[in-house]
Amino acid sequence: MSEQLETINEERRQALNSGSRIAMAASVLGALGIAGAANAEGSKMAKSPYAEPEKYGLARPGMKIDPKRVALVVVDPQIDFLSPKGVMWGVLGASVTENNTVANIESLFKAAKSVDMPTFVSPHYYFPVDHHWEFTAPGEHFMHSSGMFARKGQYTMEGFESSGADFLEEYKPYIFDGKTVIASPHKIFGPETNDLVLQLRKRKIDQVILAGMAANLCIDSHLRELIEQGFEVTVVKDATAGPRIPEGDGYLAALTNYRIIANDLWTTADAVKKMTAKA
Repeated sequence: MSEQLETINEERRQALNSGSRIAMAASVLGALGIAGAANAEGSKMAKSPYAEPEKYGLARPGMKIDPKRVALVVVDPQIDFLSPKGVMWGVLGASVTENNTVANIESLFKAAKSVDMPTFVSPHYYFPVDHHWEFTAPGEHFMHSSGMFARKGQYTMEGFESSGADFLEEYKPYIFDGKTVIASPHKIFGPETNDLVLQLRKRKIDQVILAGMAANLCIDSHLRELIEQGFEVTVVKDATAGPRIPEGDGYLAALTNYRIIANDLWTTADAVKKMTAKA
């Protein structure tokens, strides 16, 4: 076990170094994106490439919260995604910082608890047996090879505290309050491999306010599966973030999908206001 953990730790160190190199390349992408958004006159501030379009091409019916049917679902509020100590910080850090993602997720937790809104966490964990998979796609390969979300086993919490798989410290009072439902772990990106949908159905919930990490990976996948399962889903756009890598800007890609697939798309300020509004 100690040899295996040392291997994981070495792989995590290599991944963090690799992430820094990727981040340098990603900064070029970010600069190009902002430059491309500048107006022709060049006298006005460049419009953010992440801004909502001035006019939508599709009608937007929206989602009106029904307190009897709604829940907050936060995906992967974990160190490996949201902390400078995490494996993914090199490619996620800029997006997390710009969106104020960490604080925004906490604002959603706080708002949900203030009105006793059911709250669910869909975490991502890998156990030693998971690393014997015979094939993986690029994203999966990175997670396995870097030791992301690694735990020592299904039946032990040894080494969990402050590891990449652990929740951010500021979220723990909300998550460990005895009311929040912590679903079984999903294994790749979507909730098809965990019990999130079952837990929601058993509470007669069919509206979801969705936030967490990462925008184009687990949030996009949770959104799609929940929509297919018959839920109304609103994504909180600044309570998530995406990687910037040579393959592309994950957050920008996710926003395009959210606008077309989600029932609605809110900012954290919008979400908090709607969540805490008196009926």
